[in-house]
This record gives sequence, structure tokens and C-alpha cells, in this order.
Amino acid sequence: MTAMSFSAAQRPTPSGSAVLAVVAGLACAFAIGKALPLTIDTVPGALAPLCATAAESSPLDKVEPIGSYALPNVPGKRVTIVRVFYGPGGFSRPHRHAGSVTAYVTKGEIRSQLGGGPVETFGVGQSFFEPPGSTHLVSANASATEPAELIAVFVADEGAQLTTYLE
Repeated sequence: MTAMSFSAAQRPTPSGSAVLAVVAGLACAFAIGKALPLTIDTVPGALAPLCATAAESSPLDKVEPIGSYALPNVPGKRVTIVRVFYGPGGFSRPHRHAGSVTAYVTKGEIRSQLGGGPVETFGVGQSFFEPPGSTHLVSANASATEPAELIAVFVADEGAQLTTYLE
């Protein structure tokens, strides 16, 4: 995983792959969104696999769809953007995602661990990347008293189940 932090005094050059992935994904998604509006039925169908139930996460946690767009320059692929809210002490049980995921923390701190890697904590302004098929063992709010949020950008095959919870 790669983490990047942005401060007013020090701005990284746009050569970092994580920064480019986030910027390119968001720019592409929003540009396509203007050119190819979604029908009301498209978003629920594309995002249904992301909506966690109490058995898959902790209380007060939710996934809010932002948008989902076919990528006309990459046939068969779709970019999907969601906001993930974790309440104090919130978490998602172990899972994996279809395609690539780039996450950007917008509030609080998020603890994350991909299979075989260390547990890492990411704060506001930091991002991390999940390669296709990686096992996300820990995805949790690092605080027991404050909420946390992140924006997740998925790039996956059209029709793929974006999140699969592990037994």
C-alpha cells in the first residue's frame, strides 16, 4: 500500500502513482458522468454489492453511492465511487474487491491491512491502493470515540460484484 499526505507547506509533484490514480479516476468519472448520465436503475444495480448490512460491518457504518460510470475508452470496465462512513469503533469484516480500489481518507483515521502486509493507519489527506483480488483483513475506524470517512474509487469489470465478504 502507498500512503501520501498533503500539507499546505509541502505539495508532492504529480509523479506519485497513487496521486495520479486518484486524480485520473476522479477526473474520468466526473467527465464521463457529465457525458453519460445514469438512469435511476443503474446506480442501485451497480452498487448493491457494496451496501453492507449489520452482519458485514458494525452499527453506524454505511456506504453511500456517489456515482458509477461505464468507461467508454476501456470497453467492459466501470468506475464506481462511494463514500464509506465508519462510526466510532466501526469496521468492515474481512473482504476482497473485484478490480482496483484507491481510497482517500476525508475524516478521522482508518486502520487497514491487506493480506500479508502490516496494519497501517491513514489520516485525512492520505490515500491507499488495493490491488485487484487482494484480501482486506482490516478495514476500520482507528478511533473508538470519533467517526471516520473515506472515498473509494473502484475500477472493475462491468457487472462485477465489487465486494465479497470472507467467511
